[in-house]
Amino acid sequence: MSMPSIEICEVGPRDGLQSETRLWSVAERVELINRLTAAGIRRIETVSFVNPKRVPQMADAEAVMAHVNRPPQVRFIGLALNDRGVERAIASGVHEIRYVVAASETFNQRNQGVATNETLAMLEPIAATVTGAGLTLSCVISTSFGCPFEGTIPIGRVTTLARRLAQIGVSEIGLADTIGAAVPTQVTELLSAVHAAVSDRVALGCHFHNTRNTGYANAAAALTQDISFFDSSIGGIGGCPFAPDATGNIATEDLCFMLRNMGYDTGVDIESLIDVAKWMEPFFESPLPGQVMKAGLFPEVTEKRS
Repeated sequence: MSMPSIEICEVGPRDGLQSETRLWSVAERVELINRLTAAGIRRIETVSFVNPKRVPQMADAEAVMAHVNRPPQVRFIGLALNDRGVERAIASGVHEIRYVVAASETFNQRNQGVATNETLAMLEPIAATVTGAGLTLSCVISTSFGCPFEGTIPIGRVTTLARRLAQIGVSEIGLADTIGAAVPTQVTELLSAVHAAVSDRVALGCHFHNTRNTGYANAAAALTQDISFFDSSIGGIGGCPFAPDATGNIATEDLCFMLRNMGYDTGVDIESLIDVAKWMEPFFESPLPGQVMKAGLFPEVTEKRS
């Protein structure tokens, strides 16, 4: 009997690096991406086509895309939030464009500078452009589980956004715990409600942060709700530059270890992924938050000791 599979979307090269004080060079970002694909990652949020004045860590997106290795089975994602960004993303050769809308009106204003309804209105022509170019369009609903300014987000606000996104034509929706505030019961309740709102028209996934040490428990809870993918970040790096105290994403190698030992196939070589995290750690001032890179895989670690 085959193992159930779950897709891993690696967001380290984009979401992981966007909050770092140190600016990674194009060559360093390219090497990180190439190491990730060599470890079996098949879907990567690679670059962001936003104004580099706002997020200087994501400058030179076209140069990164021009130099990465392109294994035929790997899909590269570019984040784009306006027409110009979408044009740049399509020209760069990404396979998928991600758009973001916040469930919190305040957060949407602070993050994207416009009201939520305006963000949705901007997506309609973008959807036509992306699908016309033959690319995949996905969307993340940020602050789905909580906002640093508004607090708890009503479920109805998220389901209304999800229903609208499905009408616009996105192929996939990711529910993001941008500030790491969610708990497992909240995850199952929200996913159940969003599934009911969009039916089978749109695939669902989750993007968890481990700010309050609930990220992996939330991922385990999400597995009970028929999701298609998880976002995660190598070594547990990342955060959100527009959300106070939003520490890193759940670590890809930790998530893949948990999923494997729960009986899920991720298609990822976790030992190689650990090597990527160890290679990357010296670029940071502090140890990375990932735990499996420190402790090793189980039961493999015991076999090595025997």
